[in-house]
Amino acid sequence: MMLTVLAAGPAVTERVAETPTDTLLFEGAILLGVATLFVMIFRRLGLGAVLGYLIAGALVGPHGLGLVGGGESKLAIAELGIAFLLFLVGLELHPRRLWQLRKAIFGLGLAQVVVTGLILTGLILVTQGFSWQAALVLGLPLALSSTAQVLPSLKSSGRINSPFGEKAFSILLFQDLAIVPMITIVAALSRAPADPSAPPGGVLALYTVAAIAGLVLAGRFVVNPFLKLVGRYGERELFVVVGLLVVLASAALMHSLHLSTALGAFIAGVMLADSPYRHEIEADVEPFRLILLGLFFLAVGMVLDVGVVLADPLRVLALAAGLVAVKIVVLTVIVRLFGKSWKTALGLALLLSQGGEFGFLLFTQAADALLIAPEAASLFSAVVTLSMMSTPFLMLFARNLEFAPDRDGADLDGPEDAPRGSALVIGYGRFGQIVSQMLNAVDCSVTLIDKKPSQIELSGQYDTKVYFGDGLRLDLLRRSGADEARLIIYCIDDPSVDADTLRPVVEAFPQAKVLMRVFDRRQLMAIDGAGTSGAVREVFESSIALGLMALEQLDIDPRQMEDVEAALRQLDATRLAAQMDEGDLSAGKEHRFTPGGGREAASVLETLRQRRQAAKAAREEEAEQAADPEAA
Repeated sequence: MMLTVLAAGPAVTERVAETPTDTLLFEGAILLGVATLFVMIFRRLGLGAVLGYLIAGALVGPHGLGLVGGGESKLAIAELGIAFLLFLVGLELHPRRLWQLRKAIFGLGLAQVVVTGLILTGLILVTQGFSWQAALVLGLPLALSSTAQVLPSLKSSGRINSPFGEKAFSILLFQDLAIVPMITIVAALSRAPADPSAPPGGVLALYTVAAIAGLVLAGRFVVNPFLKLVGRYGERELFVVVGLLVVLASAALMHSLHLSTALGAFIAGVMLADSPYRHEIEADVEPFRLILLGLFFLAVGMVLDVGVVLADPLRVLALAAGLVAVKIVVLTVIVRLFGKSWKTALGLALLLSQGGEFGFLLFTQAADALLIAPEAASLFSAVVTLSMMSTPFLMLFARNLEFAPDRDGADLDGPEDAPRGSALVIGYGRFGQIVSQMLNAVDCSVTLIDKKPSQIELSGQYDTKVYFGDGLRLDLLRRSGADEARLIIYCIDDPSVDADTLRPVVEAFPQAKVLMRVFDRRQLMAIDGAGTSGAVREVFESSIALGLMALEQLDIDPRQMEDVEAALRQLDATRLAAQMDEGDLSAGKEHRFTPGGGREAASVLETLRQRRQAAKAAREEEAEQAADPEAA
């Protein structure tokens, strides 16, 4: 019996060693280790994290060293990263603003996809010897760009809401919409037996409209009321669960209808853009987006068939370079025809010149439909991957062109024309106007900078000179005289500005004190460690002023009002310090007034009351002694 057990031992051990859990842990450790190394190297070189992920995936994947397999399955899971990305972008877009972008989405976006797709189809037909059906199902997907590469760059730097970012986003959003008709074209041209589970193109279009309408109604009548209920409990874990539920449910709905999962997540985000819990959800979902997008690019690198590249490297490199070059030329011309400057047009073209991640899906479907051979699908998947690898390099050039003013700002003066002042005020909206008035009151010379042409023109009507530019750029600050300024004050309404954004400014101009308007305590925590000299939450002081006005209407004693204000400021400062130390918004909950007062808050208020009474008694005693020296 013992011999039997011993003999069976190695086999059992071998079977145990081959469990999915062991494979998952082993491959996960390899992927994370190699990805961390390459991302650090490429970030150090200034080439961005995406290229590091792609190279790492190609190195350890089945076509490289073969340390990790299953690239296709990991890619299917990692595509959720794109869904999370578009959900977060949707959270920043109110439906009203999305409606304002409709001309760019269905004008510029439509022109880019159709014109670029047809030109690429023609070039493939002429140069590669494919049938017109094969050329079409290859050329149209190649017109798409990488949402997963472009949007994170725009979003993390806060440029998603700039005129340049809006144009890029509009094109990418239409490309997402275009996936549905492209799938329909592949199905219509298919030479394979019809899939009974796949709906026809007309039904697919109806599904799209119905699904979007359903998500809109669900967001308004189900998710928002549910968030209010969750908000009453104040548990952050519930917000994490709800955020994940919204993204996964919307993506699952679209996937079940053979539609774009990313589009469903985006619509869900737009529907929650007006929710008071938008920032809480955004903060909770963001880590999942970062992890899944990293896994996505690792998987893209893994599915790159290095054998196809090595079999005919010159052809693959030529096709990848040709794809990038054609898209740059075509998109530059299209944007110019829409009335933008050539710098803006070229900057957009460089940013969107790569192939897109949805190309892998469409090439696979075209191969399944017997329109192209599997070797052709592998070839053009390799072309798309190589084009994506070129993006970090092209982005370096695109950023130099991104902030060039288009026709709307062509006639506006840049800050290099401004007289040198003691203070730079960045952002001349309702907040910056008050700050600049106070500086003007003490005869402090101020240079005003804003990147919204409409705001600059409006200010000019009131005889106020505001210069055009983005005050977060070091080169523009130098041209504005930041080397001589004593103050650099950011009055911009941009919750995405963090310590990484401000630290270069603080280090470049050490003689200037940098002050910052922040959206809320979350952004105050985000800029911690940047070296700024001060920051103010934009509604904190006005909220206190209105609160005091409310107490006055209740006929509260003025001395008690002073105690309440002092206690509130002390409690808020203590709570904020705890949140910064722990990096958690839920820290320091006890340092606030709650129904019934709250034990900690009541203690602070009582201490202030006793201190005030002691000071009053001391003043009265001093007055008595002054009135009757002999009694003293």
